This record gives sequence, structure tokens and C-alpha cells, in this order.
Amino acid sequence: MVLFIGAPEVMIVLLIVVMLFGADKIPEIARGLGKGMRQIKDATNDIKREINTSAVKHDIDLDVTKDIKKEIDSVKENLDDVTGPIKRNF
Repeated sequence: MVLFIGAPEVMIVLLIVVMLFGADKIPEIARGLGKGMRQIKDATNDIKREINTSAVKHDIDLDVTKDIKKEIDSVKENLDDVTGPIKRNF
């Protein structure tokens, strides 16, 4: 299941596409969609690369998530310490 769409829905969409555009236009449409997706991916990678380059140039730490994860893990451990006796009673 991709994006909450099952196999029957995909088949119906494909049938409608074939009926609207014809079998000979489907490869052109797929090629255009592929090129568009590739351009979006390249643009996204360029933006990421630019952010990383700028961050390294200005000595900015991009790995903020490590600190947040550490804090969350410590809160979980403290919570387990507090709720441990309660869980054992049930």
C-alpha cells in the first residue's frame, strides 16, 4: 500500500489514463514525469549541498539532532526509573 492507495485503485487509475491518453502516449508521459522527478531530486540535492557548504564555511553544527536525541533518551530512562515499580505492581 503506497500513500493509502491499494492495488484496485491503482488499476482503475491506470485504466483511466489509458482511456484518456491512449497506449502510445503513456511512455511520453512517463518520460516527462521521470525527468521532472529527476530535476526535483537534483534541485533538492543542490540545496542540501549549499546548506552544508555554508554551514561548514561558517562553522555551524548541523547535527543538533544528536543533542535532542540524548535528552529524549535521558527523559525516557528517568521515566522508566519512576514508572518501573508501578509497572511491576500491575
